[in-house]
Amino acid sequence: MSRSRRWMKNIAARKQARALLHSSSASKMESNSGEKMDYSAWSQENLIQRVTQLEAELKAQNRSLISTPPPVVKKSWKKPRNERVFDPSKYNTRLIALKLAYLGKRYNGFEHHSNQTTPLPTIEEELWKALNKARLIFPQGANPMSPGEVNWEGCEYSKCGRTDRGVSAFGQVIGIRVRSNRPLSKKKKGAVAEGAGEVEKGPAASEFNTLPRENAVEMASPALAPSKAKSEDLPSESLGLDGPDLEETLSFDPVGQEIPYPSLLNRLLPPDIRILAWCPAPPLDFSARFSCRERRYRYFFTQPAFVPTPNHLEHSSSSSPKVKDGWLDIAAMREAAKLFEGLHDFRNFCKIDAGKQISNFERRMFFADIEEVEDSTNGLGFVNGTEFVPSGSLEKVYPKIYTFTLHGSAFLWHQVRCMVSILFLVGQGLEKPSIVSELLDVEKNPRRPAYEMASDTPLVLWDCIFPREDDPERKDAMQWLHVGDGPAAGDAKYGTTGLMDDLWKVWRERKIDEMLAASLVDIVSRQGNRVEELEAGNGKKGSKSQKVFDGGNIPRLQGTYIPVMKKPMMDAVDVINEKYALRKGFESAEDLKLQGFRRLGKSSGGETSIAEDADE
Repeated sequence: MSRSRRWMKNIAARKQARALLHSSSASKMESNSGEKMDYSAWSQENLIQRVTQLEAELKAQNRSLISTPPPVVKKSWKKPRNERVFDPSKYNTRLIALKLAYLGKRYNGFEHHSNQTTPLPTIEEELWKALNKARLIFPQGANPMSPGEVNWEGCEYSKCGRTDRGVSAFGQVIGIRVRSNRPLSKKKKGAVAEGAGEVEKGPAASEFNTLPRENAVEMASPALAPSKAKSEDLPSESLGLDGPDLEETLSFDPVGQEIPYPSLLNRLLPPDIRILAWCPAPPLDFSARFSCRERRYRYFFTQPAFVPTPNHLEHSSSSSPKVKDGWLDIAAMREAAKLFEGLHDFRNFCKIDAGKQISNFERRMFFADIEEVEDSTNGLGFVNGTEFVPSGSLEKVYPKIYTFTLHGSAFLWHQVRCMVSILFLVGQGLEKPSIVSELLDVEKNPRRPAYEMASDTPLVLWDCIFPREDDPERKDAMQWLHVGDGPAAGDAKYGTTGLMDDLWKVWRERKIDEMLAASLVDIVSRQGNRVEELEAGNGKKGSKSQKVFDGGNIPRLQGTYIPVMKKPMMDAVDVINEKYALRKGFESAEDLKLQGFRRLGKSSGGETSIAEDADE
């Protein structure tokens, strides 16, 4: 047989074998389906679809016969972390005070309100999460990794100021009882009662808290106000510190051997919330809220307040203020600010909170002034041009930074922002400094005019002071231990990941943004024709409106300015309180004060404490 015939025969044999294999697999599939298929009446299109289906099923069967090797598991050299059961009863606790700072722009204020959803988190929520994650507090039933709703019960928690949304603080103070490294005093083993079952190893429900431990020892300073302190807050004559059971706990160093609270919390808090210091020995009668006798605020603003208009492009009228648009009369503002000093009724410089039924609006301001802040770098030199500065100005160092600095005993709701708003009107020449005296005269003006308050972001709770009751100079009596103080603690302030390193990152990010924005403004101011060559247009309706500066990034347009005392008057305080009481279902405001606060679960506002309504 020739080679070509043998080759043709092999091809035919292979085709026949493939046909037999295909027919056998098809017959198997048909037998599996339970009935024999009749393809005689099928169209060509249906036959092609059927063949495609059978081929797909055949491939699936072949893949199932091929055994896939198990995935290679990489060997980990890390030991598996077993979450230990945390027993709070094995730890001592102590009352401390913390001084913290935060930038409020990303937060919905300091205070957390239960059952209220806010668009932004609050500072208290962030503190709550960090304290739980560090297991410094033991709220019953809370998971440290997901602590849930804020609940300070059992932590002896107190706060000094209640800043609003957007307001920052560089000296906020809280008091709280936290876990301590101090060893517990050894307990004598008692006899087990007859018939008693097995002793429970886990923490008892009554021990799952941060309350003081039995026979515990902790540091405390003398009371700030001994004349008002309760008997249980003062030390007893016999402390009973003898005995070998207390030897270990008494030899404990309350600072050197203690948990580094600021460093620990700063690792868990957001970068714009930092713990600056802690007080190891708060006074015996300490309350961050009621022991504070002076709160200090600063409100920052620029000079000029907003972009000035070149002299020849301004739309002036007979009603225009004497101060050039964009600039503030610092001398007039300073004169008005000084009128706030002393004891005054500030009902016309606050927002009335009818829920507290406050009737005493007297607050003492120790200091009020407009102060210049040193700012060595800026890129807005164009405002020093002769077309932009007010006539007669010889200085060439604008823009400048100023603050309204205010020290007071306590503050009402939105008080500082209302005060600043009036000062800005004075600075723009829209009101005279005497407007402050008019609004402070509540006998003549018992109802507040409906003026707008200043913006929130530039306001800072600068510091909180806790003086002794007999100190006329009101010096802070708290023994603060700042981050970095103490032996071998410098790295906590200037080391890698130290406090200054964290704050530098926050500052530099914002400083670069400021420099880029300032450079862009300066470049645009020098582009195109010179300022003197620019021509004024007919003027749109908005360009003739009065620009009113309120501390924000741009002024508000108000059309024709209406003086403060000619604006619509709001209801008097008594009317506001009465309306609120009737709306809540009481007969009157007096009825609400007598029995309503118990029903609403609130404490009476009134005149019980001047610090009750501290502030902003």
